[in-house]
Formats: sequence, structure tokens, C-alpha cells
Amino acid sequence: MPYREQMPIDKGLDHTVAFLREGYKFISNRAKQYHRDIFETRLLGGQKVICLIGKDAAELFYDNDKFKRHGAAPKRVLKTLFGQNGVQTLDDVKHRHRKNLFMSLMTQTRLQKVKDIFKEEWLQALQTWEKQNKIGLYDEARAVLTRTACRWAGVPLAISDQEQKMNELSAMFEGGGAVGPRYMRGKQDRQKAEQWVGKLIGQVREGKMQVDRETALYQIAMFKDQSGQLLPLSVAAVELINILRPIVAISVYIVFCALALYDFPYEKEKLASGGNEAIHLFAEEVRRYYPFFPVTVARVREDFLWKGYDFKAGTLVLLDLYGTNHHPAIWEKPDEFMPERFRTREKTHSISFHKVAEIIIATIAAPANG
Repeated sequence: MPYREQMPIDKGLDHTVAFLREGYKFISNRAKQYHRDIFETRLLGGQKVICLIGKDAAELFYDNDKFKRHGAAPKRVLKTLFGQNGVQTLDDVKHRHRKNLFMSLMTQTRLQKVKDIFKEEWLQALQTWEKQNKIGLYDEARAVLTRTACRWAGVPLAISDQEQKMNELSAMFEGGGAVGPRYMRGKQDRQKAEQWVGKLIGQVREGKMQVDRETALYQIAMFKDQSGQLLPLSVAAVELINILRPIVAISVYIVFCALALYDFPYEKEKLASGGNEAIHLFAEEVRRYYPFFPVTVARVREDFLWKGYDFKAGTLVLLDLYGTNHHPAIWEKPDEFMPERFRTREKTHSISFHKVAEIIIATIAAPANG
């Protein structure tokens, strides 16, 4: 008989309220209590959920033979953050085929293009900010990134529409895990945004709009599934938003950069004297210290045994991103802001919008270098 280990159980009928109240530390709080990096709890109306934290847990979680993403995200997250039938909801061959679309947009030439556009927009905004007594950094960053995202993706954006589109794209990630009015706003604004970009995609397909073939608007409009068919208009709209929304969401990281420089003012001198390496290290540590979301989610494909623990098919599993990024077994002094830690760590190959985020964070930090 294979060895079996008793998984700690977070007793109670449902802990959703506690999850919303404790937020980023919900899983790590209980992991410390149980002295384990795994436990079982109940969320979302009493549904059994396995919570994981740590390096080994992360390696397990991203084993696509054991976990699937389809059917994992709660419906309210699909209706706000991800959208229906987007790349985040696919598995196996379908996922890889769709992912190739996004990776084709991440060439060095295209990444340099987004950097150049962002820098131009940021410097223009700085000229306006210098004439004001104060600004709201989050709102200003969202505006800059909305213009950046649309220019890079080939999406036309009238000046009169900028604020509305910025708010629609922002509402999706602001309401992704929310309840009440914020959720409803995220859901409604996603519907508006999908109608907006869906109309543009239709115009490209019909030849009524001429657009650069290297842009996301053209590539997504003309992308074909494995059967050689164009994506349904609704799905293509979701995928184009999967280009625009994450870029606008980097506004959160821009605020995190400012927060880091406020909380750790000694970092300013390092950035001023340390060159490109200091900027890169700072960007990496901002991403580690302030993870965007607390958790990521998947479902078990088929029954399996891991370290003596039973994982049953269909079980919802949460990986603690915040806790893993602050795990003492992985990071020296995990609760301290130490960009230098990345100088000796093995470099990872960032992909997709993680790379875009790093480029934009580095661009923000760069002015301090000179």
C-alpha cells in the first residue's frame, strides 16, 4: 500500500468570508498554523479546496499532466478578469495552439516597440505633471498605459474615448475577485469592452479597416483555430482584451514601484548609481515583494498521490503566490525588500506580459539613473 499522509483540514463549513477578509495572507496564515505547506479548506459555498504554498508546490501545480485550467476559475472571475473561452481557460493542444498566438506578439522587435511607445507617452505625461501641484499616480499611470496598449495593439483610440476605455479595462482586474458593486461594474464594463473591440475585429476581417499586420488587432482578427477557422468574434474579442487589459494592469506595478521607493528610500541612490543591472534587480524585487494576485487556481485532472497526500479528480487547488514569494525556505529574509537577492539567483526567462511588465517597470525606474 502506498504511504498516506493525513492532510490538515481547516475546519468549518465555508471560509470564503475569511479569505476575503485576510486576503493575501489567508493561505500562509494557515500554513504556519498547521506547520505544513498544504491543507484542505472550504470556499465558494462549501466547495472542497486544497491550498498549496512553496517551491515544491509550485512545481507540482504547473505540471499540466496533473492539473487543468478549464473549469477552474470561478464564473465571476471569467465574467470580469479572464472572459469566456479565452486562452487562460484552455488546456493541452488547444491551449498551446492559442498560446502561440500570444507568443508570436512577444518578439524582441515588438517588445522594443512597446517600450518605445510607453517611454514616449510617459515623458509626454511628465511634462503635464510638472505643471501640477499633485497628481493621482494610479489614475495617471492607467491613462498612459491605456494609450500605450492601444497604440501597440493597433487599436484606434479617440481622445474623447480614452477615459471611458481606461475605466472599462481597469474595472476587469479591479473587480476580478470582488463582490458587490465592484464585481457588477467589472462584469458590465467587460461586456462593453468586448463589444468595442469585437466591432473593430469585424471591420478588419471585412476589409473596412486597414491595420499593420504585425499588431495584435490584425493577428487576433485573422488567427485560425486548429480546424482552420477564424475564432468566433466573441472569443477573438476576449483575446484582444487579453492584450489590452494586462498592459493597463501594469499601472498597479507602477504604484508598487513608487511605494517601494517611499518605503525604502535608500533604493533611490542604488538606482541612480547602479546602472541597468540595478534597474533590473529592482524590477524583479518589486514583482516578488508585491505579487499582483494572492493565488492562482486549477483543478486536478485525475487521481494522484503526492508526498503521501491524495488529490482527487476535479478538486479545486489554489497555489499561494504571495506566500510562495515570501516563503522562508525559498527566500533569505523574505519580508525584506532586497533587490540584490536576484544578483545571485538563477535567471528565469520571463514570457508574455511578465516580460512586458518588467520592461515597463524598468523604464519607470530608468530616469533615476541619470
